[in-house]
Amino acid sequence: MRVILDTNVLLSALLSPRGLPDAIYRAWLKNRFDLVTSTAQIDELRRASRYPKFENVLQPHRVGTMVNNMRRSIMLDALPALPEGVEVNDPNDAFLLAMALAGEADYLVTGDHRAGMLQRGSIGRTRIVTPTTFCLDAL
Repeated sequence: MRVILDTNVLLSALLSPRGLPDAIYRAWLKNRFDLVTSTAQIDELRRASRYPKFENVLQPHRVGTMVNNMRRSIMLDALPALPEGVEVNDPNDAFLLAMALAGEADYLVTGDHRAGMLQRGSIGRTRIVTPTTFCLDAL
């Protein structure tokens, strides 16, 4: 099973070690599924982890460990443009949909209820779900 974890899920795993996002991240570390990521996502994770709101709550070495672990996943270096007609509410999320298509992911797990990704429901063969749904359906 191939899975994309939205950057907000990865950050949540770092922020709340007892939450569902952390359980999902640990399941990947135990090889329960294949993680699909990209250099674009790793760049976003690094950038987002440095936001002032995380300054006192995120430990840089934990972010570094996560990035190093992610480099051992299915890494997509170049992402294709989205097919014509595929629209995104938040242009910053376009790379996630491109990853889903290029990486032939089964799931894209996101906690972002505002950007419209969950309302989309799927793209190609990829189901777009919350961490709760992913845990119930796939773990």
